[in-house]
Amino acid sequence: MALKTLTYLVVGFTFVVYIAIAIWSKAKSTGEFYVAGKGVHPIANGMATAADWMSAASFISMAGIIAFAGYDGSRFLMGWTGGFVLLALLLAPYLRKYGKFTVPEFIGDRYYSKTARIVAVICLLFISFTYIAGQMRGVGIVFSRFLEVPIGTGLIVGMGIVFIYAVLGGMKGITYTQIAQYCVLIFAFTVPAIFIAFQLTGNFIPQVAFASKVIGTDLYLIEKLNQVIVDLGFPNYTESQRSTLDMFCITAALMIGTAGLPHVIVRFFTVPNVSDARYSAGWALFFIGILYLTAPAIGSMARLNLTNTVQIGVVGDAEGNLFYEERPEWFRTWESTGLLTFEDKNNDGRVQYYDDSNPDFEEQANAFGWQGNELVIDRDIMVLANPEIANLPAWVIALIAAGGVAAALSTAAGLLLVISSSISHDLLKGVIAPSITESQELFAGRISAAVAIGIAGLLGYYPPAFVAQVVAFAFGLAAASLFPVLMLGIFTKTINKEGAIAGMLTGLIFTYGYIEFFKGLFLQWAGTPFAADTPDNWIFGISPEGIGIVGMILNITVAVIVSKLTNPPPEEVQNLVEEIRHPQ
Repeated sequence: MALKTLTYLVVGFTFVVYIAIAIWSKAKSTGEFYVAGKGVHPIANGMATAADWMSAASFISMAGIIAFAGYDGSRFLMGWTGGFVLLALLLAPYLRKYGKFTVPEFIGDRYYSKTARIVAVICLLFISFTYIAGQMRGVGIVFSRFLEVPIGTGLIVGMGIVFIYAVLGGMKGITYTQIAQYCVLIFAFTVPAIFIAFQLTGNFIPQVAFASKVIGTDLYLIEKLNQVIVDLGFPNYTESQRSTLDMFCITAALMIGTAGLPHVIVRFFTVPNVSDARYSAGWALFFIGILYLTAPAIGSMARLNLTNTVQIGVVGDAEGNLFYEERPEWFRTWESTGLLTFEDKNNDGRVQYYDDSNPDFEEQANAFGWQGNELVIDRDIMVLANPEIANLPAWVIALIAAGGVAAALSTAAGLLLVISSSISHDLLKGVIAPSITESQELFAGRISAAVAIGIAGLLGYYPPAFVAQVVAFAFGLAAASLFPVLMLGIFTKTINKEGAIAGMLTGLIFTYGYIEFFKGLFLQWAGTPFAADTPDNWIFGISPEGIGIVGMILNITVAVIVSKLTNPPPEEVQNLVEEIRHPQ
């Protein structure tokens, strides 16, 4: 059976499953729409949380970053998993004890202010729409390649599927759909890894293969990869190219941002009690760990296979380059997507894939007519292209397409729900029209989700950056805006509404402004930044991906200072904090 036909069948079958689950679990009340009736088992919620959180960035982009960045890619592994420890210890059980529907609702009550609730909604929308841009780009990449349709068409299909189970089922439908999506994405991620690990090292366990010798050599996998890419002028795979401070800040921002993501926090509102909230976080970390312990092996094996395919010679040997006319089928198909491009700069018909930025290598390469790197590879294609590069069976390639779609759609659905609930529950019901009925609120939530899906599709069609980088920006915004007021709201009685509002606005404006200044994230669609994105221009050498940690410090500092200069919170609010922290 042809790969295209098989992919349609596999992906189509998963869509049928998702829609069937949505119909079966249709939300009939606001409680079911927002928090699934608070009756989800902690193991099921842990699996749904893992799918909700393991987005296209985890499935598609993270291993691609590791493939190209090597050691520096570990910041995503440490940050995105460590955040669940913070979430389990600092936020999840206390917010579940409070028992409301949304994060802005807690902030509005804790800081006794509708203004604080509105500011929290604004922060949530910035975070969620930044995050969802990466997910919809992932959907477009998968559909563009494997279903061989334009990205716009793929986005429309993906938006339609999300519309059905997010708008119809709400949190109840999303929860059980995400359980199915987790099963699809984890199976799709690990099966190709097993095949390729056995192919390269003879060990079928990817984590073991990562520390094994490559077949036919006396070199371990990482040693072999280092040898191959260093010979082509690329940096050593196991050495960091970033400053220690920047690595720390990025890791910390990702970790703290994980604990402050609204669509992840709200998942802990769906379990029956406080104890189940803690257990859910533990199970989520377990299910996430299965993928995250596999990603380094996939990234390394993908880089080795890619390099061996396009550059089989040695430095200084032009005859070793792949002839463009003899490029393999996977090369041709990814070229058609525009995510892999070749430019024959010296017109010799060979694909010369070397490091442009290495002046020492340039001197050697000039000896055989090299005029610069001729191959540009979008890092987001590495996981998806890996099975094709390794010549795995067609069903494995179709499976990974289904996994990529599942990863992107599962997170997109969770984000769309928190966006819709913030509009219908926090703004409409909480501020604008408190007297509306439950059915009117439910209808408004579904309309809000539908509008948000349209905006998400637009962001996916005009992506501001590659998937994992966009997601990293969202985590930085969460760390700088929502996490501090949540943590302070739980563990201190002294922070008042003025301090919380000032802190959130300071953290959000500073962090978002910094990202725009260097990345031109949304304001400049052409991607032209306002300033050169180099360490020399960064504050203290901290990159836009890591600046969220500075935003968090500013948020907390401003909140504390303003609270000391204004009236303390009312006694009933201080009693509320005491009750949340020390439940009877």
